[in-house]
Amino acid sequence: MPNRTELANAIRALSMDAVQAAKSGHPGAPMGMADIAEVLWRDYLNHNPQNPDWPNRDRFVLSNGHGSMLLYSLLHLSGYELPLEELKNFRQLHSKTPGHPEYGYAPGVETTTGPLGQGLANAVGMALAERVLGAQFNRKGHAVVDHFTYCFLGDGCMMEGISHEVSSLAGTLGLGKLIAFYDDNGISIDGDVDGWFTDDTVARFEAYGWQVIPRVDGHDPDEIRTAIDTARKNTDQPTLICCKTIIGFGSPNKEGKESSHGAPLGEDEIQLTRERLGWKHGSFEIPQDIYDAWDARGKGRQKEQAWNEAMEIYRREHPELAAELERRLNGDLPADFAARARDIIQATNEKAEKVASRKASQNAIQALAPLLPEFLGGSADLAGSNLTKWEGCRPITRLDPEGNYVYYGVREFGMTAIMNGVALHGGFIPYGGTFLMFMEYARNAVRMSALMKLRSILVYTHDSIGLGEDGPTHQAVEQLTALRSTPNLETWRPCDTVETAVAWVQAVQRTEGPAALIFSRQGLPHQNRDAAQIDAIEKGAYILRDCESTPEAILIATGSEVGITMEAAEQLSAAGTAVRVVSMPCAERFEAQSPEYRESVLPAAVRRRVAVEAASKDFWAKYVGLDGAVVGMDSFGESAPAEALYQHFGLTPENIVQTVRNLG
Repeated sequence: MPNRTELANAIRALSMDAVQAAKSGHPGAPMGMADIAEVLWRDYLNHNPQNPDWPNRDRFVLSNGHGSMLLYSLLHLSGYELPLEELKNFRQLHSKTPGHPEYGYAPGVETTTGPLGQGLANAVGMALAERVLGAQFNRKGHAVVDHFTYCFLGDGCMMEGISHEVSSLAGTLGLGKLIAFYDDNGISIDGDVDGWFTDDTVARFEAYGWQVIPRVDGHDPDEIRTAIDTARKNTDQPTLICCKTIIGFGSPNKEGKESSHGAPLGEDEIQLTRERLGWKHGSFEIPQDIYDAWDARGKGRQKEQAWNEAMEIYRREHPELAAELERRLNGDLPADFAARARDIIQATNEKAEKVASRKASQNAIQALAPLLPEFLGGSADLAGSNLTKWEGCRPITRLDPEGNYVYYGVREFGMTAIMNGVALHGGFIPYGGTFLMFMEYARNAVRMSALMKLRSILVYTHDSIGLGEDGPTHQAVEQLTALRSTPNLETWRPCDTVETAVAWVQAVQRTEGPAALIFSRQGLPHQNRDAAQIDAIEKGAYILRDCESTPEAILIATGSEVGITMEAAEQLSAAGTAVRVVSMPCAERFEAQSPEYRESVLPAAVRRRVAVEAASKDFWAKYVGLDGAVVGMDSFGESAPAEALYQHFGLTPENIVQTVRNLG
C-alpha cells in the first residue's frame, strides 16, 4: 500500500507533466496543495465518481482555479470519466481539461473558476443552499440534505474584494458546513506577497465570525486531519483552515518561488523533481497500486446507496416532501405552472394598471412565488427600492434558515456570485436585485453566470435617466449594451405590467442561462393588446401598433420609451404617415426566432426606422441600419426630475416625430 507522500506525489507528477506538455499552465499550486488534497479527498470527501451529480455529495471548489491540474489530477485518480489522455491534452482545443476549470467540461467540476475569489463566493452559495434546503426538507431522523462544502483558495482570492463581501455574510449567517483551506504560500505572480499583502488573515476571519484554525503545516497529513476534524465538529461557524505550504513543493530550484507559479518547470527541472520526490516513474505514468489506493468508486457507490436507502424510508414517511424535493433537485417546474402562469398574465392584462415596471415586477413575484417554493429571493440592501420582496417572504438568518429571502447587504458582486453557487447546488431558482447601474459592481459574476448557463434571475431597477435626481452616478446608460452583448444571457426590458409578467414567466422557464430583468422607477402606461399580441411578447419583439397599409416607417422601442413612442406614432399617423410600432422587450429572444417571423415584424423593405431607448444608441445600429436613426443617449445623464431630463435629452414624442421626418 503506497504511503500518503507517494499518493500526493502522484498529483504533483501529473500536474507538472501536464503543464510541461501544454507548454503553459500553473504547476506551483497543485504541487503545494497536493498533501491537503490527498487527505481531504481520500479521508473525508463524500462523492461518487460514477455519479458526479449525486445530490447529497460534498461539494469541492477550487477557487484558485489557475491550479486546475490539481483538480484534474484528483478527478482522474479518483475514478471519474477523465482518462489520462485528457490530462495529456491539458489546455488544448476541445479537451475536457481547459486551462481553468470549466463547469460542464469534465465530470466532477462543480463550478467555473479563474477570476479569483469567485470560487469562494460560489462555495458560500452552495453552503447557503445546503443549509436552507436542509431546513426546508429534513425531518427528525431524516437528514436527506446533509453535506459539506469544501473550498481551496489562495493569496489572490484573499486579496480580491469579493472575498470580504462573501466571507462576511457567511459568518453572519453561520454557514457552519463551509470549510475553506487557505493556501498560505506567500507567493503570487509578482513574487513575495509581503510587499503588497500583509493582512492579519486570522483576525480578519475571526472578525467575520468564522472559526479559524491557524498555522497548519500543509505538508503534514496528521495536522491536516486534526484541522479538518475540528472544522467538521463546529457546524455553527464556517471554518478557515490556514495551511502554510511551499509553492512548487519538490522542485529543487523553483519551490517557494514565483517562477513555479505560472510556467512549466522545464524538462530538466522535472527530472530533478522526480529524483527529489523519489518518484521513479515516467511522464504520465501512474503505478496500479497508486490508482487502486486513490480509486473512490467503491466507497462512493456505498455512500450513495446508503443515501438512496435513507431516501426510500423518507419517501414512505414523507411522500409529499420527498416528491417535492426530487422535483426541485431535478429543476422541474410544478406540473401546472404553465397554465397558472397564463392565468397570471391574463389577469395582469385585465387590470390594465399604470405603474412603474419595478412595481409590476413585485406584482409578478407576488403572483408567481406561491407557485414556486424554489424561489430564493434577495436584494443588495435595496429591497424597498427594487421591490423584490413579497407577502410570503421569510428572511433567512443564522437562527432561522428555513426562509426564502436573503438580505445580502451592500454586496452586489458577492450577491450575484453567491446566487451562482445556489444555482449550481440545485433545488432553487435564485433571484437578486439592485439598481441597473450597480450591475457594474457585479459584472464579472454576471458573466460567470452566463458562461456556465446558470438558472438565475438578475433583477435590475432604476434603469435609466428616468430615476431622476440621483444623477449620472446612478443613471444607467451603457449597461444595457453590456448585458445584451453577453452570450447566453437574455435581457428583458418590459414596457408595462403585461410585458413584465411575461418577462418573469420566461425567466423562470429558462433553463440554460440567466435572465436580466430591467425595470423602471417611473410609472408606465398600460398598452392595449389582443390575445395574439400577448402571445407574441415571448418572442422578444412584436408589432404593438400597426397601420392598414405597408408601413412607411417603423419605430422600435423598449421599456419606458414604448409609451413615448406610441404617442409619437399617433402624431405621425394623424399627419398621414403610415407607421408601425414594434415593442422589443428582449432582443436576444427576437434574434432566436425564425427568419420569417423576424421579417414579418421588421420587413427589410422598410428602411425608414427609428429606435428609441433612454440608453446608449450604439446597440440599435443593427436594427435601424444606415438609413435609420436612434433617439437615445450619447452622453451621461444629469441630476434633475425625470420629466426634465427626458425633455433635455430629446426623449420626447415631438423629437421622435421630427427624427422620422428628417429621414425623408
